Amino acid sequence: MGLLDNQTQHAYYGGSSFGTYQFVSLEHIINQFIIAYVGEEKIITKVKRMDVAFHAQRALQELSFDTFKSTKSQEIEVPATLQMVLPQDYVNYVKLTWSDSAGIERILYPAIKTSNPLDITAGSVGDYATDGTNLTTDNSSSTWESYKAHTSNTNTDDYEDDTHWPNEGVRYGIDPQHSQINGSFYIDELNGKIHFSSSINGKTVTLKYISDSLGTDAEMQVHKFAEEAMYKYIAHAVLATRKDMPEYLVNRFKKEKRAAIRQAKLRLSNIKIEELTQILRGKSKHIKH
Repeated sequence: MGLLDNQTQHAYYGGSSFGTYQFVSLEHIINQFIIAYVGEEKIITKVKRMDVAFHAQRALQELSFDTFKSTKSQEIEVPATLQMVLPQDYVNYVKLTWSDSAGIERILYPAIKTSNPLDITAGSVGDYATDGTNLTTDNSSSTWESYKAHTSNTNTDDYEDDTHWPNEGVRYGIDPQHSQINGSFYIDELNGKIHFSSSINGKTVTLKYISDSLGTDAEMQVHKFAEEAMYKYIAHAVLATRKDMPEYLVNRFKKEKRAAIRQAKLRLSNIKIEELTQILRGKSKHIKH
């Protein structure tokens, strides 16, 4: 029986859930694994469903970091505090941008030479406070106060005159993270906030970040291009954690897992020959300076 026999075209286009056919739920992955791999005269004779569910979640989590398309995004208008709270399912950032009046995203660059250190307030001259009343993790250090109060010193030259053109190749010591007009940011991992430079005040910022796909039941799903990689990952994990399991069998599934993950990455890379050809054609053009 076809997977779409219970749904008509009219019901699909009249609904609100589009594009879901490309994914399978984690529950489906668990059920199919038990059917295909567990039982008499099969590779795994017996295993608890709880164990399969654990390894399935670990597989989903690990593959979300560098194989699946698990990038999420959030958009806010930066307030006067110049801060943005990290999403609750945040693992790492991909990039931050702000949108100009034309809707074009301008990339923000990390300011790696600043931070928001803990402000240990002095109780008396030469002594630190011992009662701990001021030792909070959500502090506002002098470093952060200076960073947000400082007018951006990024390069704002419009290149309409000859200020910088004669200096081609001789702007020694310039720091690339500050030689642009888009602005900068740094992430305070301890307090779970992103801090922006003063030039970002009032701008619409988009955070693109990586999640582990385990935040809610709805997002615990796998793209069909990577379904086989999930099965091989779970099989290897189950076999590798059992005692008296033949080493050759564990190694076999370790190799099959790696091969399935490589195949999933290739499929999910979404390389189109027509788009690649167009890019190569553009590379062959001569650019006049």
